[in-house]
Order: sequence, then C-alpha cells, then structure tokens
Amino acid sequence: MTGRPHPQAGFTLLEILIALMVFSLVLLVLQQGFQTATMLFERQHGLLASQAELGAVDRLLRGLVTRADPGAGREGPLFVGQAHGLVLRGALPLALNDRPGAQADIRLSVDAHHRLLLAWHPYRHVIEPPAPARQQMLLTNVADLDCTYFSNGHWNTTWDADHLPTLVRLRIRFPDGDPRHWPDIVASPQLDPMPQ
Repeated sequence: MTGRPHPQAGFTLLEILIALMVFSLVLLVLQQGFQTATMLFERQHGLLASQAELGAVDRLLRGLVTRADPGAGREGPLFVGQAHGLVLRGALPLALNDRPGAQADIRLSVDAHHRLLLAWHPYRHVIEPPAPARQQMLLTNVADLDCTYFSNGHWNTTWDADHLPTLVRLRIRFPDGDPRHWPDIVASPQLDPMPQ
C-alpha cells in the first residue's frame, strides 16, 4: 500500500510572519505603556517634591511667626508688616543657625527675580559692628507674597505697633499656569510681652 506523503511538521512562512507581526504589536503597546507610566511617575514625583518643598516653607514660616519677639516696648516695634513682606525679631530655626534659640532680625520678601527670600542679621545685645546679613532662598518662581495682620476684629495690610498682631496670614502666589498651589499660612505669635 502506497501512502500519501506526510506533510512535514513546522510552520509556514506566512504563519511565522503573522506571529512576528503580533509580537511586534505587543512590544509596541508595552513600550507605549512603559513610556506613559514613566511620564506619570516623573510628573507625580515632581508634584510630590514641590509639595514637600512648600510644606517645609510652610513649617518654617509658621515657626518664625509663632516665635516672633514682642519686645518690651523700649526698642520700638520689633514686628513690622507690609502688604508684601515683613520684618521681625525672633528665634532662628536650627537649620539656619547652629546656636539653639539664637535671635535674629529677619526679613521675608520676594525679590526682583521672583524668589521668596529670608534674610537675617544675628541680633546682638551689645553695640558692636553688625554681623553681615545672610539670606536663604526659600522658593523660586513666586509671583508675589501677600501679608495681612489681624487685630481688634479686622485684617490690616500693614502692621507697625509695639505689640504683635493676633494673627498673621501669608499667601504665596505663583504665576498663572504654575501647578504649585498652597493654602494660606495663618499663624499666631505666641510669646507674651516682656514686663516693662
């Protein structure tokens, strides 16, 4: 009995080409998914980093306001507030000074390069040449800083008194289109005035 020839086991050229096409499409989809995931990760990482930076600035500014020195009334106002910045005497955080509880005359403002700056002179109780001013950039690309001061039942855009305001509100404004947003920083100076 003569049998018909058996076809050889294997794949035809057409089947191999179809398998390669399917494999290429799967790789293309995986690559696009990986690129999308990488882009989302980088965006989220940038957002979290900016939020962490804003959180650190928030804690620093709240601490400065709450530790503002009310003075004793003999030196004049130690806390002077304007609509777009303020000056106060208070304790510097350890991150800015290696002496715990060191007092300094501190200025908070936005400069012409749109940087939120903290500048300070170490305060000395004796008359001697002033120490050089130091400054720390807190944030870049800041449109403005709005400051208001609460006392006697209403908010003021300036403060120049021999005592501290009840509350201080700081609003950091960013340029239009900037993804950073942060709620107003509201803090209460907590030091009692020194006896006169």
